[in-house]
Amino acid sequence: MSAPSPLHRHQSSLEGIIDFSAEEPLGIHQRNDAKRRFYRIVEHFGASGAIDRAPPKYEPPRLVRCTYEYALSEESRDNFLRAFFRAMTLSLTGQGGSDDNDNDLDDLENLHSLFFGFASYLLDYFFLPIKSSTKKTPQPSPAFHSAVERVQGGAQGFIGTPDRLSQLRGACLVRDRHRCVITRHFDHKEARNRMQQNGDDARDDDGVLLLEDAVIDELEVAHVLPHSLMKADAGRELNPSKQAALAVLNMFDTGVVHLIDGTDIDRPRNAVTLTAFLHTLFGDFQVFFESIPDEQPHTYRINTFYDRRLMRNLAFPITRTLYLTDDRSVDPPSPRLLAVHRAIAHILHLSGAGEYIDKLLRDMDEEGIKADGSTELDRLLRLRLGGWRDKSVYL
Repeated sequence: MSAPSPLHRHQSSLEGIIDFSAEEPLGIHQRNDAKRRFYRIVEHFGASGAIDRAPPKYEPPRLVRCTYEYALSEESRDNFLRAFFRAMTLSLTGQGGSDDNDNDLDDLENLHSLFFGFASYLLDYFFLPIKSSTKKTPQPSPAFHSAVERVQGGAQGFIGTPDRLSQLRGACLVRDRHRCVITRHFDHKEARNRMQQNGDDARDDDGVLLLEDAVIDELEVAHVLPHSLMKADAGRELNPSKQAALAVLNMFDTGVVHLIDGTDIDRPRNAVTLTAFLHTLFGDFQVFFESIPDEQPHTYRINTFYDRRLMRNLAFPITRTLYLTDDRSVDPPSPRLLAVHRAIAHILHLSGAGEYIDKLLRDMDEEGIKADGSTELDRLLRLRLGGWRDKSVYL
C-alpha cells in the first residue's frame, strides 16, 4: 500500500469534493470526455480489461473503477466523475476534448499520490466501515433488559432504539408472513406460539397446517443498509466518519440517503426477514438481491459470492417475489436500497476489497496489533474512533 496522501489524511477536503447538491447534469459531450479521461487514468494504474472476476488480492485501481461502474444512475456516475477529477485537481474535459489535447495527462505518474489517496478514501471512509461495523443487525433484547440498559446509560445508538428494533422485527415478520424471504422457512417462535394455542391444527399465515408444510428455523430481521450508519454518538450527532460514509453512499444513487435518514434506518423498507445464517451472509455483502426486468414488482434473483459448495441445501441463484401485506400497511423492502446493497457487494468482490477487509479484521481479532508494525494500525484505529467497531452492537 502507498503512503497516506494529503487526501488520505485530511478527510474534510474530500467531503467537500463530493457535495453535489447544486450541480447541473453533465452534457453528453462533457460526460463522454470525462469518461474517456477517467478510463485512461484508471487503466494506467492497473484497472484495465474485464472486471467480471475477483482478482487474487485487493487492487485499489479496480476499487475506483468498480465504484464508478456500479453507481446506479447516470446522475450518480456524473457525480462520481466530478469527485474523481476534483480529487485529481484536473478538469473533467481537458484542454480540447480529445486524446490529442489531454496534455495534463502526459505524465500520469504525477497523479500517483492523489489517485491512491482517492482509492484509500473510498476504502477507509466507506467500504471498510460499512463491511466491518457489524456482520448482523442488532436484535431486540427482552424489554426488561432494555429498560435496565437505558437506566444505566447503555443502548445509546438512538433514543428508543431497543423499542424500534422490536417494532421493526414485528412489522417485518407480519409482512414476510413469518418466513425467511429466501428459504421460506417459518419462524420458530411464532410456530411454538401457534402450536401452544391451536395444537396440531396450527397453521401458517396462508392457512396451511404447520405440521404438514413448514420448515421451522430461527429468523431475524436484517437491515439492507447497516443500522450502524445512523448510530449517533453520545451527543446525538453523527460524527465526521459517519457523515463521510453517507456522502459516499449518496454517490451510488443520488438522494438515497433520505430513505434511511435518522430513525428511518429502522423502517421496514430497509429490512428483510432471513434465517440467522443468511442474515450473516447478507450483512457481510455475500448474498444480494438483483431485480428482474419485466417481472412483477418486488421480484428478485437472489445470488451469492459465498462458496456454494458449503450451501448444500440452497441452490443459488434463487428467484423470489417478496411478500406484501394485503392493505400495504407495511412498506416492502425498497428496490433502491436493495440495488445499493447489490452494488456494494459487487464492488467489494470484484476489487478484492472484501477479502482484504476480512483478512485485516481477522488478523486483528486473532493476533492483535503486531509488534513489527505490519498491522495496518491507522485503518483499525480509524474504525474504532469513528464508532464503527463498537463491541456492544447487540441491544
